[in-house]
Amino acid sequence: MNFSSRYPMRRLAALIISATASAAAFASGVTVQVQDAAGKPIADAIVYVEAGEGQALPKPLKSAEISQKGLKFIPLVTVVQTGSKIFFPNNDRVRHHIYSFSPAHKFDQKLYSGTTAEPQTFDKAGTVVLGCNIHDRMLAYIRIVDTPYFGKTDAAGNVHIDLPAGGKFSVKAWHYDMVAPQPAEQSVGVKGGDAATPVSFRMPMKPPSHDGEPSPFSNY
Repeated sequence: MNFSSRYPMRRLAALIISATASAAAFASGVTVQVQDAAGKPIADAIVYVEAGEGQALPKPLKSAEISQKGLKFIPLVTVVQTGSKIFFPNNDRVRHHIYSFSPAHKFDQKLYSGTTAEPQTFDKAGTVVLGCNIHDRMLAYIRIVDTPYFGKTDAAGNVHIDLPAGGKFSVKAWHYDMVAPQPAEQSVGVKGGDAATPVSFRMPMKPPSHDGEPSPFSNY
């Protein structure tokens, strides 16, 4: 099929202009680095951005997946927008009984294997800690946030989040092992253009428990 016959040049030009304008609207954002008190990068920190007063937030809900493999939850840390669903496929050869006692979302999924378990809908902002009644060392964290602008830091403690240009935002950082009970927070203004606004956080971390693992349920 001849592309030009189906899409006349005027229409094609309009599409290009529209796509360019959409890209320009999100050409900026924030680049966030999260470190501990000693300046060491923190991986798997959740960074999310809330709009200022009077700014409407879109709700493009996206489902997520936390699998069970090798007697572990994968990934260890997940972030979703309020109202999103999370699927929990069991890829192990043994059955799991996963649960949460967290106020943000209490649930109990009895022993199952494969992908038969129904997804859970997380409709309240907060933190959820997952466990398994059969395998005590299985552990995972879910952070539910009231915004579609979020990400998770990499091994270098960095994450970039695209944002609409020309607004004031509150940037928050959270980690399951941080000392403070509430997320760290900074207010930033985001201008148009290609340059991202740099933001950095230093967050004291709790010492590891005697077996080298964080204490999962102390704050949740």
